[in-house]
Parts: sequence; structure tokens; C-alpha cells
Amino acid sequence: MNTLELTGITMVFNQGGANEVTALDGIDLSVAPGEFISLIGPSGCGKSTLLRLVGDLLSPTSGTAQVNSKTPHQARLDRDYGMVFQSATLLEWRRIAENVELPLEVMGVAKAQREATAREMLELVQLEKFSDHYPWQLSGGMQQRVAIARALSFKPSILLMDEPFGALDEMTRERMQMELLRIWEETNTTIVFVTHSIPEAVFLSTRVVVMSPRPGQISDVIDIDLPQPRVFETREDTRFFELLTKVRESLRKVEGEEPGA
Repeated sequence: MNTLELTGITMVFNQGGANEVTALDGIDLSVAPGEFISLIGPSGCGKSTLLRLVGDLLSPTSGTAQVNSKTPHQARLDRDYGMVFQSATLLEWRRIAENVELPLEVMGVAKAQREATAREMLELVQLEKFSDHYPWQLSGGMQQRVAIARALSFKPSILLMDEPFGALDEMTRERMQMELLRIWEETNTTIVFVTHSIPEAVFLSTRVVVMSPRPGQISDVIDIDLPQPRVFETREDTRFFELLTKVRESLRKVEGEEPGA
């Protein structure tokens, strides 16, 4: 059973109006359990829209989406997925542990269990020493680790990530990529990840999904056959550079450029 099954997904905003926009057109995609899928494409191609459709934040104009063989709405009710956005969106007046506990608190989980889970999640992201700090006392990268811990607090089977490292400096971003891969390996969570960075997509993913300019369509799916686990030296591997070139050329084709032009 696939974790995610998208069939003929089309998304039209303001349908029938003067400012009608077709964001997605005929998206078909299957994601197996435990995969790490990156969505990449030109700005405005519908990557984030697709993620929001999977997360039941939007409903498609046509087509079907199945998450763990359920509708996205039912999957959301069943807490099948967590979401992480570019901004950590932590509550500044709550301590770090309390931010991680928030989804469990909303779900009505008992206080002792919430606290135990928060400790477990903060250990997972290696921030257990900061449980009593406030968000403003942490760096941007640390805040994103808290956001990941919060998203994983109720043990979702799928993690949806919308450019979570886009606002970080390059060195912090590379460290966060390593942290995410470690967490992915430890939790066996399926990840769908939106990025504008070709090196990030290649380094993290098992497959890279290349999308065309609006209306967004899937123009290519590239298998990333780099050895696991990925390490810093992976970025210096010949195969890494070959895959960078392959993804870059695929993107240039969808943007109307000839490779090598």
C-alpha cells in the first residue's frame, strides 16, 4: 500500500472568474512508505499548492488524493501527517517543551504523557537541554528543529515540509539537512519536501519530482541512487554531481531552455 496516491489532481483558483488561475493540471504521483520525495520546479508552479492539497488545507478541483488509503480529510482527522513550514511558527510565550506538547494538548493527551513525549522528541532533535528556553532564545536552525519535533510529536506516518530550510544560512542549512536525514532514518517517516534548491533536493531525496511552470504538471521523476546513509562527503561524490546535472537539465527543459544553452 502506498502512503500517498495522487490521480489526475487539478487545482483551479477562482474558477469561472475573470482572474481564474489553473495552478495544477493532471498530477499523478505515487509515494511508497518510507520514501523521501522532493518537489522542485520554477516559482509559482504549484509545489506548495500540491503539498496543501495532500495536507487537507485545500481541496482539488478534480482528481483524487489518497493518504494511507484515506481521503486527506480523514487522514488529517486520524493524525496521519505532520507539517513543517518555512517559518517555525512557535508560540513565543510558551517554553520549548510546551511548544512541542501543543498538538498533544489539543488532542487531549494527559499531561504526564505529553511531557514524556516532548522529552523524547527533543532528544530526537538533540535539543533536550533547551526544553525550558523560549523560542526567542534559540537560533533559526534550532527553532526549525523544534518545529520538526512538534510535527513528529503524535507519530505521523508522513511529514509534509514546505521549504523548511529556505530562510537559513548555507552552513546551518547543510547541518539541518543532516539532522533531517538522521531523523528520517530513525523514525522511518515518509517525507514530501518542497525546495527551490537542486543540491538540497539531490542530497536529501530518494526521488526528485520535477514540476513544469504553471499550470504545474509533473514533467520528470528522477531516482536518486546515492548510497545511504548520506554523509557530508556525499556532496563531493562524482555521482552527486551527475545527478545535480540531471535535475538541472530537466528543469531547464521545462523552462524552455535547451541543455547546454
